[in-house]
Amino acid sequence: GGRCSVVGLLSPGNLCSRINNSEGSKWQRPRLSRKSLMKCCLVKWIIASTTQQGPDSSDNDFELSMVRHQPEGLDQLQAQTKFTRKELQSLYRGFKNECPSGLVDEETFKLIYSQFFPQGDATTYAHFLFNAFDMDRNGSIRFEDFVIGLSVLLRGSVTEKLRWAFNLYDINKDGYVTKEEMLAIMTSIYDMMGRYTLPSLREDSPFEHVEKFFQKMDRNRDGVVTIDEFIETCQKDESIMASMQLFENVI
Repeated sequence: GGRCSVVGLLSPGNLCSRINNSEGSKWQRPRLSRKSLMKCCLVKWIIASTTQQGPDSSDNDFELSMVRHQPEGLDQLQAQTKFTRKELQSLYRGFKNECPSGLVDEETFKLIYSQFFPQGDATTYAHFLFNAFDMDRNGSIRFEDFVIGLSVLLRGSVTEKLRWAFNLYDINKDGYVTKEEMLAIMTSIYDMMGRYTLPSLREDSPFEHVEKFFQKMDRNRDGVVTIDEFIETCQKDESIMASMQLFENVI
């Protein structure tokens, strides 16, 4: 079986950093720290596994060659992401501990998010998030795809993050986001957060939230939002950018 166990999960806190911090200051070489990475559920999940195993730092290149599904070399991944070699080693060690097959499946995403959001129903959101990572739609995610996606979400520019968000909202991957797709994602986030987590967000129903945003984004009124409309509107509208922080808070 390729299913991964979920062990050693840390308690949820302030989960992810603000989306608009990315371009406000000069990009600096990141470091693996609780402050920068441990706000993200998916990172918490794999790093918790590593810390449980103790500080033993064995030769990760050797580990890479020994695992059944061998990922690309660390050097290549370092070139493709904004993670340092040390960060990639830590992420890989945790990923391998949780997923010895080298693959993560949708059921694992559901288990992770049900642990971090016990006050709501995370099933639907975990399904949508998994599909956004599973670019080739084959039902499983390799370490390479997982870490490249995380790099965009945690270290990407605002535009890169918005492109990733568009991909999440574009459920059927036809290159357009409909009002129904946006509502499905937004509803799944509300369901996962639960009734009492963020009272300020409960004042507007998901439907009202989406009505307002979609009206702003669908500039030519053709009933669908393209990636250009999505990115341009988000970057120009402070209320939408603030709302994107909600999206980042649930990765």
